[in-house]
Amino acid sequence: MDAFGRGLPRRQRIGAYAVIRRFGDHGEEILLTQMSPHTGRLAGYWTLPGGGVDHGEDPWETAVREVHEETGLDVVVGRIIEVTTTHWAGTREDGISEDYHGVHLVFEAELTEASQHIEPHVTEEDSSTAVARWVPIEEARGLRLLTAASHILGVERVR
Repeated sequence: MDAFGRGLPRRQRIGAYAVIRRFGDHGEEILLTQMSPHTGRLAGYWTLPGGGVDHGEDPWETAVREVHEETGLDVVVGRIIEVTTTHWAGTREDGISEDYHGVHLVFEAELTEASQHIEPHVTEEDSSTAVARWVPIEEARGLRLLTAASHILGVERVR
């Protein structure tokens, strides 16, 4: 195997993520989710609510579904505002070696009126999401962020 993962099984994943902002008690806030211990090397990192597009699923519908699963909130998804990628090759904690390429479709989104006053909460058991919460923008920039979130917040990617 070389530095580009040649010789490893290739895996590509397309994800749909939502940027949801509001003005709260501490100024502008963004809705973020923290990765759970179930996610191995990603545990503890923060990201935008979202996840993998199922085979045959419309990415806009993926964003709506994933936001609800990860935050308990319902959104109206708008246009794609960014596309980011990540590439990693190596052996995961579970012993599986792979050449991984992730493509992230990042959508603008707004809460539905019914979700405006609901506190974010994870709805799935054994989820890849540990926590969902509104985070002030400046605080968010100081968190350990995954690719899509770091790009949207304009900070250098940690991972």
